[in-house]
Amino acid sequence: MKFHQLFIAGIYEPKKLAAFRLLPIGRVFKYVFMFIFLFTIISFGRFYLNDELLLEQNPDLIEHGAKIGWLIYPMALLLQLVISTFYVFIRITIFAYIGSLFLKLRRKRGNYLQIWRTSAIAMTVPMLLTIGFDFFPGIASNGFLISSIVHLLYILSAIKYYPIQQ
Repeated sequence: MKFHQLFIAGIYEPKKLAAFRLLPIGRVFKYVFMFIFLFTIISFGRFYLNDELLLEQNPDLIEHGAKIGWLIYPMALLLQLVISTFYVFIRITIFAYIGSLFLKLRRKRGNYLQIWRTSAIAMTVPMLLTIGFDFFPGIASNGFLISSIVHLLYILSAIKYYPIQQ
């Protein structure tokens, strides 16, 4: 299955979200890393465009930035990539754990790895919301809560299509 097919199904089709529990883990990782790279590039772009504003706020940062020079950009990109990767994988893992509890409550058959895969694909809309909230600081304060609720709703809608436990 191609990236755009996973993307569209992750937005519109909860039945396919449940079927994605059977995807190879490598395919799911590729999908997740596409979002991580998108998240990192947008974040780095905002840093690159606003670095003068950040440096003007603190004279020590201006002096430190002059010493480091152009090395600040690769370090910032690498740091943002590591932080984004950590954030996304921790988020998927936490929501997969919550999803596994919902599996038990609804008496559906599945294991943690399967719900982790579903949670990884179900994070499509919440991740797009997180990226969008980043551009609107007024909404960003409640952005995590809103995107978390949306993520849980997508997981719950996918769990509905999991097989019933015998």
